[in-house]
Amino acid sequence: MPASVAPSVTRRQKVLVRGLRLEAFIGIHDHEKGRAQSLAIDVEIDLAGQRVETLADTVNYEAVVDAVRRIASAGHIDLVETFAERLAEACLAHEGALRVRVMVLKPGALAPDAEAAGVELILERNET
Repeated sequence: MPASVAPSVTRRQKVLVRGLRLEAFIGIHDHEKGRAQSLAIDVEIDLAGQRVETLADTVNYEAVVDAVRRIASAGHIDLVETFAERLAEACLAHEGALRVRVMVLKPGALAPDAEAAGVELILERNET
């Protein structure tokens, strides 16, 4: 089929970071204060549908990891919800990001009864 007659295409793209693990000072209970706890983090960023030819056309997943580390190193955070909110806002700040899904889990928080406890947050850019 000639290029000039190619069917229209809807392009959807996601940048993913799965199973990122790090230690963070997080929690509201007395026994959680002053000690680091493991977090497991997933991030999914939906991008505008342009073709990606260079790094400038997308979200650098290393920048996502850097954002996670900055948030964790900024000091104690009481709630995983707060951690997720800060991370989602940092990801949505990229102009090509349309929607961000962040999951922050505390493995072992409810051990031995549950594998993990945490939160999933979705932020979407509003059309203006």
